[in-house]
Amino acid sequence: MVSIEVQNAYVDFPIFDAKSRSLKKRMLGKVGGHIGTDRKVPVIEALRDINLSLAEGDRVGLVGHNGAGKTTLLRLLSGIYEPTRGKTKIRGRVAPVFDLGVGMDNETSGYENIIVRGLYLGMTRKQMEQRIDDIAEFTELGDYLQMPLRTYSTGMRVRLALGVVTSIDPEILLLDEGIGAVDARFLEKAKGRLVDLVNRSGMLVFASHSDGLLMELCTSAIWMDGGELKQYGPLRDVLTEYKGRDPFEKLPPRKRARLAGKPGGGRRRPGKKRPGPNGKPGPGGGKGGAGAGTAAAGGGKPGPGGDKSDTGGEQSGTGSGGGQTAAGGAQ
Repeated sequence: MVSIEVQNAYVDFPIFDAKSRSLKKRMLGKVGGHIGTDRKVPVIEALRDINLSLAEGDRVGLVGHNGAGKTTLLRLLSGIYEPTRGKTKIRGRVAPVFDLGVGMDNETSGYENIIVRGLYLGMTRKQMEQRIDDIAEFTELGDYLQMPLRTYSTGMRVRLALGVVTSIDPEILLLDEGIGAVDARFLEKAKGRLVDLVNRSGMLVFASHSDGLLMELCTSAIWMDGGELKQYGPLRDVLTEYKGRDPFEKLPPRKRARLAGKPGGGRRRPGKKRPGPNGKPGPGGGKGGAGAGTAAAGGGKPGPGGDKSDTGGEQSGTGSGGGQTAAGGAQ
């Protein structure tokens, strides 16, 4: 059973070479976390007091303006960042997909990069060799797959990276949108693979500015603002509060009905409430709730808020100097 638990987590970054004179003015912009200037070394408080409980079957979108803390939260959930204070506990194998180009080598061929990128995402060489033909067909790169990556355009690199990413079998998929460089036809083709990837994963957390992709892939959402978790609940409710309008209202009636017919329809059923910001109960959420299960119609697994088992890999991180331990699960 995969799960992620975050309790009172903070992520701070000390800035040792900052010019204190300008910081003392305490003039903060609309992006980024809080800047603490009451210490000798200024500190960027990238995340503040995050409380979150995610279970298998959850399909969570991350929304917020640039610098709100979305990518930092994804890195915390993946175990890349340890909390400065508070703690995290992650059960399951994590596939962090934050930068589509990470793990690729400019001097090797497209075929070789398929293997290397797959290894970076936790797959084995044998598994990636079995997927090469499928990835090659999807990317439509042809003979370019035999050429060094440095000969690729930005769009070609994204095609190759998307081909690899959408071929893996993750337990916990943490995805940061970065697919805007491809043409519209290929993007529509990639959406189908992304939906299939999400269906294969045990849990999804997806940071995106695209309402369409969020509606397609997610049933609930988290609104980040200034490094704080401002709202967590059904996707439609959070998007409406964040955007100041209901994005579902502009959809064609047929598509709106189809999205409403998804497991949970973007809304959780009443039941045991899940933790929201600062440990307060979030809206909705209960046993057998929205988005429960995996691609095999749930596979008999409990939905969000259901009982969690202690099986599977576990890793935890603690703040205040505490390290991170792994008792089985490999990222």
